[in-house]
Amino acid sequence: MTGVLSFYRTSIGKKVVMAVTGLIGVGFVIGHMLGNLQIYLGAEALNKYAAFLKSTGELLIVVRVVLLTAVILHIIAAVQLTIENRKSRPQRYVKKQHVESTFASRTMRYGGVILLLFIVYHILHFTLGKAPGTPPEFDVHNVFNNVVYGFQNLWVSLFYILAMLALGLHMAHGVWSLFQTLGLNNRRFNRLLRNAALGIGTLLFLGNISIPIAVLVGFLEPVAK
Repeated sequence: MTGVLSFYRTSIGKKVVMAVTGLIGVGFVIGHMLGNLQIYLGAEALNKYAAFLKSTGELLIVVRVVLLTAVILHIIAAVQLTIENRKSRPQRYVKKQHVESTFASRTMRYGGVILLLFIVYHILHFTLGKAPGTPPEFDVHNVFNNVVYGFQNLWVSLFYILAMLALGLHMAHGVWSLFQTLGLNNRRFNRLLRNAALGIGTLLFLGNISIPIAVLVGFLEPVAK
């Protein structure tokens, strides 16, 4: 245990924690998106999927605990690394020159804050039905209608789209950083890995925002109970 803590105190240790927890996050958001996209199969398919998740009982609780722990550790490591970086460079640059950095890498911290706020709102909105903008028709047993009614609120949809943009950018840079931290990068394959990271971020963004857009244009409509 002492060895683990000693390793974590190093910058490399914190980056490894961010990489491992980030990998858990990547797996979750991809799985979550694929599950949500079942909305295009109709109300019955999505509601059955939601009911199946709830039926897993203790397993679902374990998954939620693992995800919550991963998010907390990811945030702590990110904050500590940011503090360490600032301490090692106490005097700010007079003029920043973004030579190797990308827009995704430069917006990681801001995007992380947006995602944290979104996670809280998302749970309150679609899981508990307690968030501002929650439709009065909220029914814990009818996930399909909850989603459609929820995204009929323009402001809710716009916030969701903004959060998904933050997620896409976060994943585009985060997955690439994950490859580097875990030693998976290689000169021969770096371009391929960068494109893979960008592809994951792009697909997550497009797949997730397709739902609120489909609701706003009337492609998806609530079904009668």
